[in-house]
Amino acid sequence: MDLIKTIILGIIQGLTEWLPISSTGHLKIAEHFLDLKAPILFDVILHIGTLIVVLVFFRKDIKNSLSALLRLDFKTEYGKLIPLIIVGTIPTALIGLAFGDFVESTFQSLLPIATAFILCGAVLYSAKAGKEKTDNISYLAALIIGIAQGIAIIPGISRSGATIAAALLLGINRKKAFKFSFLISIPAIIGALGLTLYTQFNELTTVGLGWIEVLAGMAVAMLVGYFALKLLWKILTKKKFHFFALYCWLLGAVLIVLSLRGF
Repeated sequence: MDLIKTIILGIIQGLTEWLPISSTGHLKIAEHFLDLKAPILFDVILHIGTLIVVLVFFRKDIKNSLSALLRLDFKTEYGKLIPLIIVGTIPTALIGLAFGDFVESTFQSLLPIATAFILCGAVLYSAKAGKEKTDNISYLAALIIGIAQGIAIIPGISRSGATIAAALLLGINRKKAFKFSFLISIPAIIGALGLTLYTQFNELTTVGLGWIEVLAGMAVAMLVGYFALKLLWKILTKKKFHFFALYCWLLGAVLIVLSLRGF
């Protein structure tokens, strides 16, 4: 892989990770048409760039939550987030461990990814029916949101789209849904990176990936991801979140046509 291709993948990752249109699905499509077989470790490393964006964007919430954890204070607003994030992370981890290899081997061609994009569009559009009734997240809601995050290991299913849509359908207001969706992503990304580093670290060198390419892709993903996250918040506040469904449906249809034509 040359530097230009990694930068292209970094731009795609940064733009699509936080917008509800599946960064993994877009990376798979890009790798397909760039005739590139990148190890899953590279995809996860790109996620580190966008993870840094979340850490910066939600630095106040993270700092206050960690302070509450150190005080063993689980009754305040920030203290309550800690057990909720843990409850939401458990199903995500279990789904990833149980089905990760199956998903990685199954979703390599365009047709299954196209199907996932169409399903993602349906999930995003369904969020329009959500009635914002509360800013409190129950343990059951955290569990359901965590399951939605776990299902999003499928390329074409957006992690942010699935979790925010699930929260909105549960009646959680959009500000709280937005915040919890990204806070719950932090342990998921860190866990995925740790596991993948352990099992696939040597695969980076087998496809010609050096640290220059890795760092360039991660830096581009971080820069583009920051603006994408701000854009998502603006769109969410204007109650146009479900409009992303149209993009997912269109992309899924195009991929089906390309797949049937032998691409």
